[in-house]
Amino acid sequence: MLTMKALLKYKNGGISLIFLALVACQEQKDLVFNSYAGGALGTNYSILFFADEKLNLEQEIDSVFQDINFSMSTYIPESDISRINSGDHSIIVDAMFREVLELSKRIHAETGGYFDPTVGILVNAWGFGPGEMQELDSTKVDSLLRYVGLEKVVLKADRTIKMESEGMQLDFNAIAKGYAIDRLGVFLEELGIEDFLVEVGGEVITLGINQDKQKEWTVGIDDPQVEFGRRLKLAIRLKDRAMASSGNYRKFRIDSVTGMKYVHTIDPKTGFTINSNTLGATVLAASCAEADAYATAFMAMPLEEAISFLSAHQELDGYLIYVDDEGVLQEFRTSGFQELVLY
Repeated sequence: MLTMKALLKYKNGGISLIFLALVACQEQKDLVFNSYAGGALGTNYSILFFADEKLNLEQEIDSVFQDINFSMSTYIPESDISRINSGDHSIIVDAMFREVLELSKRIHAETGGYFDPTVGILVNAWGFGPGEMQELDSTKVDSLLRYVGLEKVVLKADRTIKMESEGMQLDFNAIAKGYAIDRLGVFLEELGIEDFLVEVGGEVITLGINQDKQKEWTVGIDDPQVEFGRRLKLAIRLKDRAMASSGNYRKFRIDSVTGMKYVHTIDPKTGFTINSNTLGATVLAASCAEADAYATAFMAMPLEEAISFLSAHQELDGYLIYVDDEGVLQEFRTSGFQELVLY
């Protein structure tokens, strides 16, 4: 039998628990789904997130894309990178440019030079960039290779860029899109948004979950065997992580005389385009810029080296699609990637 003292203690405890429950209910708000879509960076984007209310962020989103373009787009003559490439050594680069250059140098070193933003001059020469396409042979390619090598690019103390050889070209197109996605993610986090998905041209960063479904975000990976249009290869669940893919299946040109296919991946070591047996590389990383750069590097690497690299770097997960010596389509998936596959 409860004493009066015990009964009062029980009642007070019950009142406290009820009060706490009421406070928790009052603090828990219904989240509102927000979505934005449009065109940017030469492709389409989609931004999905949950917030306390409907937000109007179009101007801020456009501003992020505009800042990236005027800093690092090789397709805009007035951008910082275009002016640097044209020989203007007076340009004081912004913080975004510096971050991308420093990250590029790190991944350039880690991948043994397979990721190299100075291949821009070769990208143009092969007809895959904004510059003029050239007739190339071994001698011409060798002459252009002296302009390649990220180690020849130095960020000086006054925040200007020094290049070892006059005529070198920087091209951040294989990392800038991922970086733009990261910047949009940072912007949303600064607003206190805890659940979002940002996708630009198939590259993605996520935070939290899809609150409507109370599940992790679902993202798709394109089938690299489809040269025109898009077809889903598989879908994975993603939370607090970024994803980027690269492949040689869409960006190519065909020589009108020989009929030979020239893919968009350039081997920075040889200067030639690569007709690799690797059809596509998808990488999961902490940031989309990293995933973007590593996926590009894996397309340039020999397949065995890419597999070894992924196996040695536990912070990354990856998915490689390739054709074996018998012409049969094969796949490599890290164990961490396999765990995320839905279908």
